[in-house]
Amino acid sequence: MIHSMTAYARREFKGDWGTAVWEIRSVNQRYLETYLRLPEQFRGLEPLLRERFRASLERGKVECGLRFEGPTDQAQLHVNEALAEQLIDSALWVIDRAGQGQLNPLDVLRWPGVMAAQEQDMDALTQTLLSGFDQVLQEFIVARQSEGEKLKALIEQRLEGIQVEVAKVREQMPAVIAWQRQRLLDKLADANIELESGRLEQELLLMAQRIDVAEELDRLETHIGETHKILKKGGACGRRLDFMMQEFNRESNTLASKSINAEVTQSAVELKVLIEQMREQIQNIE
Repeated sequence: MIHSMTAYARREFKGDWGTAVWEIRSVNQRYLETYLRLPEQFRGLEPLLRERFRASLERGKVECGLRFEGPTDQAQLHVNEALAEQLIDSALWVIDRAGQGQLNPLDVLRWPGVMAAQEQDMDALTQTLLSGFDQVLQEFIVARQSEGEKLKALIEQRLEGIQVEVAKVREQMPAVIAWQRQRLLDKLADANIELESGRLEQELLLMAQRIDVAEELDRLETHIGETHKILKKGGACGRRLDFMMQEFNRESNTLASKSINAEVTQSAVELKVLIEQMREQIQNIE
């Protein structure tokens, strides 16, 4: 299956621990690069997240972010009653001994350790967040696959277009060679030049070889077949497809340089357009 390097996935998770939002997006890149934006308390997740990306992706510039908000009742406080009672008893004893003063309850509450917020189980929360990340990562991979299938269809359409142009040129070549042969004979006649039969056939043969593009057409058809095989095999094939585009360009350039006919020249130009369109799409394939 073909995977695109351009994709996006987002999911929000809620629980009694709060709200978390995972986002993953990626664009094309020669190698795999990951950029993580995590809240400070979850920085320890970075190695685990990078390992999960490396196990699932081959190429692309990937940005991953986590937004986290604790529960709305996180500010609920709990009183350390034993410590508060000790402070009260001690304060009353001091007041009784001093014979003056009074006890301020707020002073007792401000004493370190008397009031405390309920702590979250960070290990359990971390596992919950990782589970959520795995779900978003799977959605992200599915999105890359979906985009990849669209790219595959576009490339296959261009390959069909190239096959059509190759067939056009192949069909025209006998008439082109015959036209060029007659053109050479007419020039010799106009110039009143008579060549020996052997010499004339030699010149005609050299002319035919200079404009013959059968070899280029054969190689183009071979490249079409090989590209179809790569697309069918799937996987991380972007680099191989990019190499095939170089081979396509080489043959189309040679075809254009040999063209002496407007129709063949038009087909050569159309080939270049189709190849460039494929190359642009292949830049996004993993």
